[in-house]
Amino acid sequence: MGRKLNIRWALNVAGIILTAYLVKGFDVTFLAAIFGFILLGFINATIRPVLILLTLPINFITLGLFTLVINGLMLWLVSAVIKGFDIANFWVALLSALIIMIISSLVSMFIKD
Repeated sequence: MGRKLNIRWALNVAGIILTAYLVKGFDVTFLAAIFGFILLGFINATIRPVLILLTLPINFITLGLFTLVINGLMLWLVSAVIKGFDIANFWVALLSALIIMIISSLVSMFIKD
């Protein structure tokens, strides 16, 4: 089980690096991608559930699409804290969050717990 978890983490960090390569305005160093991944995981476990709950009505109206906005905000928050994890603006954060979400979903689909 530990080996699969390490592979998933490594692939998700690689997904962040790939996203930075694909999206203009998102720059990340290797070390910042690792720390950014860790901080993003912590933020997604603590702050994100509260925001999801607070924005439940708008999330309901948009059929869950507002969750992408929250994911973009969480990614943008990480860029404000981690040096070397630079996101130019909210729209770059939103696009990057979408790509990272797709990569993370693919990793989870192919590497089960």
